[in-house]
Amino acid sequence: MSQYFELHPENPQLRLVRRAVEIVRAGGLIVYPTDSCYALGCHIGDKDALDRIRRIRAADRHHHFTLVCRDLAEIAKYAKVETWQFRLLKHATPGPYTFLLPATKETPRRLQHEKRRTIGIRVPDHEVPRLLLAELGEPIMSSTLLLPGDELPLTDGREIRNRLEHQVDCVLDGGHCGIEPTTVVDLAVTPPAVTRVGRGSLEMLGL
Repeated sequence: MSQYFELHPENPQLRLVRRAVEIVRAGGLIVYPTDSCYALGCHIGDKDALDRIRRIRAADRHHHFTLVCRDLAEIAKYAKVETWQFRLLKHATPGPYTFLLPATKETPRRLQHEKRRTIGIRVPDHEVPRLLLAELGEPIMSSTLLLPGDELPLTDGREIRNRLEHQVDCVLDGGHCGIEPTTVVDLAVTPPAVTRVGRGSLEMLGL
């Protein structure tokens, strides 16, 4: 049965966040709020936890996972970023956007899109993941909490626990955070292509 932590969305309790970090480091799978909707998250190097996300999402090998980072400084280790791409990232982050970029050699192949060798990158504007990432000290591997057969992502913490209590190790309930996923922008092509219109404004990106 999963653990369940109720967090203040603007001032999350550090002791609970640290317990969640311990779960992630031990190979656990968590659910946490973001500035778009709830997400599944695990340690970047944990293949078993990643496979659990695939099973929950019913995702195939072409599914784009996302590296959720605390700032742009972390991105360069995992993605190749040119000057024009960095300018756009700096303008739009933190915020409800996911950017597809060419992966570096530091990025495990299992995290990359099998054919394109790209990786999703995201810097959320929400206090819970911000504190979570600061305590973890590295990005977290994530995927939107959208279950097979559901039209919309789950947004109620207690419902999430009821439906996933035997499939995840911890639910961080930060209250309702929305049901609209991130806007996804492919920066691995020129010109950039919007592959999903979501919560993030296209006007901010100049697209």
